[in-house]
Amino acid sequence: MSYKLAEINEAIRSDPKAFLDECDRQYAEKVQRTAKTIAKQAERCPIVLLSGPSGSGKTTTAMKIAEALAEHGIRSQSLSMDNYYKTYNPKTSPKTPDGKDDLESPDCLNLDLLGEHLRMLAAGKTIHQPIYNFATRIQAGPIGKAMRLKDNEVVVCEGIHALNDDIAAHCPEALRVYISARSNVVDEEGKMIFKGTWMRLMRRIVRDNNFRGTDAAGTLDMWANVRRGEKKYISPFKERADIKFDTAFPSEVSLLKHYAEPLLQTVPEGAERYQEIRSILPALERFEDVDPALLAPDSLLREFIGGGVYHY
Repeated sequence: MSYKLAEINEAIRSDPKAFLDECDRQYAEKVQRTAKTIAKQAERCPIVLLSGPSGSGKTTTAMKIAEALAEHGIRSQSLSMDNYYKTYNPKTSPKTPDGKDDLESPDCLNLDLLGEHLRMLAAGKTIHQPIYNFATRIQAGPIGKAMRLKDNEVVVCEGIHALNDDIAAHCPEALRVYISARSNVVDEEGKMIFKGTWMRLMRRIVRDNNFRGTDAAGTLDMWANVRRGEKKYISPFKERADIKFDTAFPSEVSLLKHYAEPLLQTVPEGAERYQEIRSILPALERFEDVDPALLAPDSLLREFIGGGVYHY
């Protein structure tokens, strides 16, 4: 799917608040359709696997799906794949082709334990989630919070590797959901102006700076390996998804440029993917600005800029 630049700019000039609200409404419709499908399937299998590449808005989408399920009388719990990271061992850690730690690899996770826990939950049994400390990079093992699904309840397992066959094989009837910001922005002749992958990169740059203290150059330095990991470890499984939907917003380039543009301008010449920045910055100038204060507190885009109602 593609959005037209002229229509975006006209909508912002006409009524920016209404435009932002309409974009949120369209996204909410996708969430509602997904929740209805989950509700229909819940009795057959209470497991939902939600995957997508970096910057797709997986965390907020999982929360919004939970809210929508509640409207259908279905309770839900969340199971984070992050807690299933293995204790770091430099000798056994998977490596990239250049010999660095491959943090995008599913081999960083204890997939067998995660798969077994999903199978147990589907069978109505109790699990004890492991606890992973990202500061020490140590997993404390399956000694954490107990979880058991009650009647009329589902669990949403969210993470970049959620659709990996090594997980799904433990629970083949699980509903698989894949999300990503995939839409491009084009001009009136259909020529590409802004790629969907650039939207995800902007989301990462803004979020990393706001919440992780990472500058744009730092995010760009990681981005090449992130994209390599997506192509190798995530994309091969997306066609397994029962539901796929696009989380790109027609309004988001105009919104995120408020934060991303000054960050990108600080990237020094010669930095990783510098040539890509030289393409993104001129493209940003073609979009009308929109005041971030107009964005609803519960918008998915608040996951990246902050000031929202959800806690991450």
